[in-house]
Amino acid sequence: MARRVLKLASLVAATSGIYLYGNKFLDPNDFGVVRVGRAIATTAVITYDYLTSLRSVPYGSEEYDFLKSQVHLRSAERLRELCCANRGTFIKVGQHLGALDYLLPEEYTRTLKVLHSQAPQSTRQEIEQVIREDLGKEIKELFLSFEDTPLGAASLAQVHKAVLQDGRTVAVKIQHPKVQAQSSKDILLMEVLLLVVKQIFPDFEFMWLVEEAKKNLPLELDFLNEGRNAEKVAHMLKNFDFLKVPRIYWELSTRRVLLMEFMEGGQVNDRAYMERNGINVNEISRNLGRLYSEMIFVNGFVHCDPHPGNVLVKKCPASGKAHIILLDHGLYQVLSESFRMDYCRLWQALIKADMKRVQKYSRRLGAGDLYPLFACMLTARSWESVNRGIDRLPVSASEDVEIRSNAAAYLPQITRLLNNVPRQMLLLLKTNDLLRGIESALHTRASASSFLNMSRCCIRAVSTYQRSKSHSLYRRAQISLTEALSLWQINLHELFLWLKGSQLGNWVIALLSWMHHST
Repeated sequence: MARRVLKLASLVAATSGIYLYGNKFLDPNDFGVVRVGRAIATTAVITYDYLTSLRSVPYGSEEYDFLKSQVHLRSAERLRELCCANRGTFIKVGQHLGALDYLLPEEYTRTLKVLHSQAPQSTRQEIEQVIREDLGKEIKELFLSFEDTPLGAASLAQVHKAVLQDGRTVAVKIQHPKVQAQSSKDILLMEVLLLVVKQIFPDFEFMWLVEEAKKNLPLELDFLNEGRNAEKVAHMLKNFDFLKVPRIYWELSTRRVLLMEFMEGGQVNDRAYMERNGINVNEISRNLGRLYSEMIFVNGFVHCDPHPGNVLVKKCPASGKAHIILLDHGLYQVLSESFRMDYCRLWQALIKADMKRVQKYSRRLGAGDLYPLFACMLTARSWESVNRGIDRLPVSASEDVEIRSNAAAYLPQITRLLNNVPRQMLLLLKTNDLLRGIESALHTRASASSFLNMSRCCIRAVSTYQRSKSHSLYRRAQISLTEALSLWQINLHELFLWLKGSQLGNWVIALLSWMHHST
């Protein structure tokens, strides 16, 4: 009897296996045990590698540094393979890690950056299924044409170009069908694995990453929330005529499908595209800085995913002006008033190299005794440059190498700091790193104009806050006068810098020099 049952069970298992293998709609990733097993195995291999590879090598020696770099690289590649295999939330978190330049060893950021271009794609059948379930119609009923090949695929969704029945060209953002169901389980799995790793390596404190994913992922998976963010930021920054935000078509949008005005352009880090199309690279970099300074310091409502695929540039044929097109509004950080004021004053102190105020406001933002490290992380400059003034000298190649080396050496202190600062700071650090990556690609990093724009926004933000807290008409007038004088000083300094770098300025300097020698 037992033999017959065993044979029957074997037959059922074999038949099921053949069916599952032959069913093209079934993905091994649909099975939780596969995803969990893969994540546990990868974590175990990475942990074992760190425990054994560096055990018998003297700490701080050249051999130790070389072996540590090799372990970092192997581990980063294993982590990348895990993210690509498990997809969805894993790719999202991997992309976040890849954006943390100067916070993680270079081996990790360099390896994980490719996840932006290796996001999964849903099949045509899966796309049709989501549209049918959410909009109640077939693709051919809604659109005159619908391009099968997506314009871009991200960790949570992909975007297709289509034409509506009335002739409007639109971008259709469609969520990967399995992400919603898998996301909460994936985050729980990451949380458990990170807790286990922390037991083995007490200095490893990356729980902030899971906490951020827990808070932000549900918002990013709600496309109606993304549409509201897009409309809010478009209204908030309507005075910037160079900014374009796609219009949302609400009548055909749901939590998993978002229809937007179709906009195209070159990626903001594509210097060659800008030169081919007659777009001023310095103007784009300057306007991008203005945009984010306004969001961070003045409004406290910050688009936190400015990777190059989400920021496009295009020259308007009619006006000849270069536009910045801001896409993907799923992830925003809302800054509290007290945090925003402390952050404004900290940046004012950093720009002025006022070390007492740098220490004061860094401590108020949770940095404690690690305020020098915090200042270096915010500015991506060495402590020596911070002390001398970050607007005095551009970043050199040797300083970049020094910063990256220190990031690896101070990883325990960095992770401790990230656990202590307010949660609002985490996405700002990520945003800063993404913006610096764009500036590096455009060769406009740490230009004086970017610090001047930041100074303007900080002055305006602090003055507005002070006026709102004052009940005296005289005091409010005094604040406004001080604000006007400070902004005038910045304008005068900017004019001086422009003259200094222009042909006219060279002529004036030459004339003054000639007059001096003549007398």
